[in-house]
This record gives sequence, structure tokens and C-alpha cells, in this order.
Amino acid sequence: MSVRPGAEPFSHDGDDVGVLLCHGFTGNPSSLRPWAEELAAAGHTVRLPRLPGHGTTWQEMGRTRWQDWFGEVDKAFRELRARSRVVVAGGLSMGGALALRLAQVHGGGETGVNGLVLVNPAVKLEDRRLAAVPVARWVVPSFPPVGNDIKKPGAEEDAYDRIPSHALHSMLGFYKVVAADIGKVDQPILLVRSPEDHVVPASSGAFIASHVASKDVTEVLTLDSYHVVTLDNDAPMVFEKSRAFVERIAATVGGAQ
Repeated sequence: MSVRPGAEPFSHDGDDVGVLLCHGFTGNPSSLRPWAEELAAAGHTVRLPRLPGHGTTWQEMGRTRWQDWFGEVDKAFRELRARSRVVVAGGLSMGGALALRLAQVHGGGETGVNGLVLVNPAVKLEDRRLAAVPVARWVVPSFPPVGNDIKKPGAEEDAYDRIPSHALHSMLGFYKVVAADIGKVDQPILLVRSPEDHVVPASSGAFIASHVASKDVTEVLTLDSYHVVTLDNDAPMVFEKSRAFVERIAATVGGAQ
């Protein structure tokens, strides 16, 4: 299956500070590419994998499940961890849930995740229509899209124009797994949240902030952006704050130069 132009994974080898970025559900690496390039320009080692079934067709995505998506970011994390003194994981929307899961599975310290940057992270959704998905997925192959929630004029996210039903059901199950283990997360967190987000409710970020074991949680509000902040008006500010966060974490980890 051919990959859409611009949806390819991004990789940059820099210093011993590694950053792993995870894109969202039905999206692809293009939504985070500017963020990845900013961190690479700062001299850091960056990995932005393409999740299985993404960046091709929604029909192919319909044959994948959350274990496939997490497996891809976990593989990228292990490769990055093997060559880096510090690793910070970040993500947008479902990508935030994937980053949280990495922190839950690997912990912190010299072999784990040292910090998290979560941009409008999704671990809980409130749309009552989702209650029908477990049954409807056997009848309806796809649902209307949720991508491209961007305030900036002319900016567009290259997300699918349909949501594959079985993949959606798997994603909802994944959120339950992450939410159940949220208390295992104790790493420093930079939580970026858009008050006007038409995809992920404010309760999702609030749940994370109130249930993690982290003592170091910094919240940043993006007042001039919608859900896809990394392509929206507040992107430069978020990139700068995430770079500063990564470097603050790097300075506190043993072996800092």
C-alpha cells in the first residue's frame, strides 16, 4: 500500500536527548512534522513514526488495531532509548494516549520515559453516539470524519475523510486501558490544551491532570487554536515551550553535560 506524499515517518539523529512524537487517530506524521523539525533544528534526536494503517487509506486502517499502533511507537521508543541519555515522549490527541502508555509500560529513569508533552490528549470522550459503536461496527463500515479541526485560515490536516468502524472500536478500548493505568504515570508533564476543541472534551485533559501521580504538571492553554494545535495559530508558542520543557528535563537527568 503506497503512503500519501507527506505522510512518511520523520527521523533525525542529533544529540543524546531523544524526542518521540506520536500522531493522532486517522491522521499521519504530517500533522506533527513542523513540531518534529523544530526539535530537530534545536539539535535533538527525533523520531516521528507513521502508525500502521495511517497515511494510506481508511480501508487499510480498518484492518489495524490499537496494539498495532502502540507496537509501532514502542519499537521507535526502544530504538531511541538505546541511543539516548534522555527520552521525552509527546503526542497529539490519540498520540497523547500512546505517549502515556509508553510511560505506563516503561516507567522512567535510565530505561524509560523521562517526560511527556501531551497536546489535547485523548483518553476519554463524551459523545453519546459512541455507545453504539460496539454493535454498529458490524453493520456500518465507517463513520464521518473528525479531522481538520483547525482555526488558522488555510491550514489543513491530511486526515482520512472516513473513520473505520472496527478501528474506532479498538481506539475506544485503548483509551480504557490507558485510563485504568493513569496512576502509574509519575513523569513530568507539559499539558497543552485548547479550551475550544471540537474533537476532545476538556474533561480528558482534566482527568489526566487529576489522576496521574506526577508532581510536576504544567498546563498551557492555546487560546487561538482548535484541536490540531501543531498546525494552528499557537503552534510556534507550543513548539518553543516544548523545546524548553525537553531541555529542562534533559538538564535534570543524570549524566547531563
